[in-house]
Amino acid sequence: MDFSLGRGEICALLGPNGAGKSTLLRILTGSLRPVQGEARVCGEPVYGAGGEVRRRFGYLPEHNPLYPDMYVVEYLDFIARIYAVPRRVERMREVVARTLLGEVLAKPVRALSRGFRQRLGLAAALLPDPEVLVLDEPLSGLDPNQQEQILALLAELREKKCILFSTHTIGEAEKIATRVLILCRGELRENRLVNSAEPAGLLEKQFRDLTR
Repeated sequence: MDFSLGRGEICALLGPNGAGKSTLLRILTGSLRPVQGEARVCGEPVYGAGGEVRRRFGYLPEHNPLYPDMYVVEYLDFIARIYAVPRRVERMREVVARTLLGEVLAKPVRALSRGFRQRLGLAAALLPDPEVLVLDEPLSGLDPNQQEQILALLAELREKKCILFSTHTIGEAEKIATRVLILCRGELRENRLVNSAEPAGLLEKQFRDLTR
């Protein structure tokens, strides 16, 4: 597969189970080395350029790697220190407000619901204010109200960032995506812009036609 994304784009990565969505995101974020080919972030190769390029993206993996014995505020402070985030306390407050984590800051991570864990993972990805956001199923486990809030946040962040997110829900893609990638059996079957004026159900029909 071959594709590129630019600043201001929100790209939805669609595909059936086993299509290769999570594998692709792991390659793009340096978690998995490709057998061949090259992945670049902000023009720099993910492998072979040291750790600096990895500071330019935030990553929320499918299985959110949290520390259950930490308190939420401790975890955020830990991530902020790892990335040497400037104005650490102020940045933490900004991210907590955007991801609606204020009510659980004093709770241990192990006590959080699935939805709050997802929001905490998103907050950690946002802390270093990356240029690129790579999110694997970011709305998984969120109730409908929380989903709307996170979608609104991603739409707001779009102006200054490039966002790539995977999802099984075509409705999520239709709401905010400016581009869609459709994967099937490890192959990129479609790469196109999303037209807000296109007929309802067109993307779902295209998905079914390409992934049967």
